[in-house]
Amino acid sequence: MGSGSRGISRLAGGCSLSFLLPIIAAGQAPARTQKLPQHHETTEQTNQRIREMATDSRAPLGDFRVGSGDVLMIEVFDVPELSREVRVSDAGFISLPLLPVRIQVNGLTNAQVEEKIAELLQANGLVSHPEVSVSIKEQHSQPITVVGAVRTPQVLQANRPIRLLEALSDAGGIADDAGNTVLLTRQVKKQPTSAASPEPQADGAPNSNAVAPQSAGDAPSDTTLQSETTSINLFDLLDRDDPKANVPLQAGDVVAVPRAGIVYVVGAVNHPGGFVLQADGNRMTSLKAVALAQGTAPTAKLGDAVILRKDLATGTTREIPVNLKRVMQRKDEDAALQPNDVFFVPDSAGKRMLHTMGTAALSMTTGVAIIRAGSL
Repeated sequence: MGSGSRGISRLAGGCSLSFLLPIIAAGQAPARTQKLPQHHETTEQTNQRIREMATDSRAPLGDFRVGSGDVLMIEVFDVPELSREVRVSDAGFISLPLLPVRIQVNGLTNAQVEEKIAELLQANGLVSHPEVSVSIKEQHSQPITVVGAVRTPQVLQANRPIRLLEALSDAGGIADDAGNTVLLTRQVKKQPTSAASPEPQADGAPNSNAVAPQSAGDAPSDTTLQSETTSINLFDLLDRDDPKANVPLQAGDVVAVPRAGIVYVVGAVNHPGGFVLQADGNRMTSLKAVALAQGTAPTAKLGDAVILRKDLATGTTREIPVNLKRVMQRKDEDAALQPNDVFFVPDSAGKRMLHTMGTAALSMTTGVAIIRAGSL
């Protein structure tokens, strides 16, 4: 839903990188501050907004609809021998003692099940004026699954109207490495395509081997279920006050938050942190990374920057030198960064300790704020 046009440019605060490059090139920057740049926010700030907006849209509990696998608590006033827990069968039936028939309850509300049981008790002469109460003890029939880059992946039950933000909130919010896209997969009914008309043979006669089209009087074909996935931008939910983005969920829906990866920028920069990447087709580079960190400190050694990249195959960390000064002079190519890279810009003290640069830079990533796009 337009996430490709936002991506890294949104992480850069919605402003052009050229706005910050003069600061980088000069090696000068304002005094370091803990205040995040405009339009940026930490993951916890994003999750706080998710919780607040989910609370505002949360619907009250109402009558639930019974489905297969649910466990019901049935109580008949003043008739304890008829009060019990029952599990709804796969076919949607329950059984009660003394009643000669099984009761079809699939798709009924608790109030409708109460009424149906009361009618059967009275019709079979078991209770003259039955008062029946039905409550849900365990619900398994209306799952909404929330997976991916969320704090606590889980299965919710659609026992009342639930919208997307509420599902994300109930899953603890998004994880640090979550992207800005939420994928909603839903099973939808599709009508099979009708058979094609018989193709004529070379001599113009109908092809006798072709399947004849269904006539108007034939019974319609059964519908089939197919999966459809919709991509929703997280910040359309949070920033644009778009009710269409906060879609109501249905039983069987799967909400997935893809992981995007993080690049860490540490050392002699004005705002060290982990910056969430976005799948927007634009690569993250060393200059963009420094711009996101609000430029370099006056003591930064631009010629001695380094990318620390872990080799997943061997488990070793290699150092890739980057001469930021030459990059900004367009004498060297701007180095591309990958998820989980650590981009380290040393200061004058760090230059004298190059033999420990890798260990020092990696330790700097511990506890840094994970920063992502905020409202525009």
